Amino acid sequence: MSELRTTLVQCDLRWEDPDANCRMLEETLGDLDGNDTDLIVLPEMFATGFTMNSREMAEPMAESRTVAWLQGQATRRGCVVTGSVAVMDNGDYFNRLVWARPDGSLVTYDKRHLFRMAGEHERYAMGHERVIVELKGFRILLSVCYDLRFPVWLRQQPGPDEHFEYDALLCVANWPAPRRHPWRVLLQARAIENLCPVIGVNRVGEDAKGMSYAGDSMLVDAKGEALLDEPRDIPFLKTGSLSLEELRSFREKFPAWRDADHFGLADGVGY
Repeated sequence: MSELRTTLVQCDLRWEDPDANCRMLEETLGDLDGNDTDLIVLPEMFATGFTMNSREMAEPMAESRTVAWLQGQATRRGCVVTGSVAVMDNGDYFNRLVWARPDGSLVTYDKRHLFRMAGEHERYAMGHERVIVELKGFRILLSVCYDLRFPVWLRQQPGPDEHFEYDALLCVANWPAPRRHPWRVLLQARAIENLCPVIGVNRVGEDAKGMSYAGDSMLVDAKGEALLDEPRDIPFLKTGSLSLEELRSFREKFPAWRDADHFGLADGVGY
């Protein structure tokens, strides 16, 4: 059965300086490649920090140097590299999670829930589609930061002939230190209620607005127990493994999915 080796990259970010952040991340990753990991996960807006200067900082998607850098890293390292980027596409601005594969192809997810307390809903457009990618036999639902607070959007919504829609949930974030407790609890809650592992990567340090970030990046199993957890506000790079065989065994032994409520979302997502 498949094992998914996942590398969490918890780092401090240079404010609105994509070139410096890409150089820093390349140095941080060192010689890490497909011999060591299958998936490298960077924080939300890893190139700029959580900027609301979308008109100045968002890169045109088709010409984005940061997206090209992600593609180059994935190709050179022989593994998937992912993180979110501020982009402009068809006249709109998005906080877009980019899933870069070693073959150069991309899958993207636009953040659905925009953090209105920072005015994100006024500076970026809302995403409308849930996105699931596949890697090493795992189906992975993509999400960004504030999405984590909304269980209906992230809830398993399998079709009538299957038990599970996805096997892991990924969330990249710039989640502030004053709200670190909800971040940690919600990562575990989403794992428990969806019977799936959760990959959560947050940044550390302080941004130009004086907001501090505590990190607390975690790899959580389907029981909500941490496989990787570093509850300190320091940069780190750690790799952990998820087992599809262990996940399926747990789901069979604890079939809570049999008692789940069926539902659909107003915009047509679900069944």
